[in-house]
Amino acid sequence: MQALGGSVGAVTPVLRTERLLLDPYTPEDEEAFVALFQDTRVSRWMGDGPTTEAEDRALFGRVFTKVYAEDLFDVWAVRRDGRLVGHAEIKRTDEVDGHEIIYALAPGAWGSGLGTEIAEAVVAYGFDALGLTEVHATVAAANTASLALLARIGFAHVRDVQEDDGSTTRVLTRHRTPADA
Repeated sequence: MQALGGSVGAVTPVLRTERLLLDPYTPEDEEAFVALFQDTRVSRWMGDGPTTEAEDRALFGRVFTKVYAEDLFDVWAVRRDGRLVGHAEIKRTDEVDGHEIIYALAPGAWGSGLGTEIAEAVVAYGFDALGLTEVHATVAAANTASLALLARIGFAHVRDVQEDDGSTTRVLTRHRTPADA
């Protein structure tokens, strides 16, 4: 993973992996962002699950008016060959009392190792640029693909959270090791 300077008006830096570019969103990304979040195969695992198109458009707007404008945390558009194929974030959350990675990938890109590239790039950024000693992820217990991906890259299950709807969310943590330096 290679970090480059950020774009004008955004503090979030550009990250590059072998096949992906993670860079700050631009206003022109709105339709692709909404399409990604409106795909229930993706949104069922995000936050509280699927939302309306209007809510996703409002969320996209807040990326600019709140997240980037106030430098709240890092959030990236994930691109492959110039096309938006995913979303990534790293942010401090009270639920894990630390920094959590969040990522989503369009179903057309599933099964090709791109999710691993995204997660590894964001974890490396957390360790290298943010100086973190551990990074967390919260994953629905039913999201076996994401749980397997995170286990492969060194995350360990630390506890479960019982949600109000009766579902279980797994909290996973990856500690920085000398290999991460």
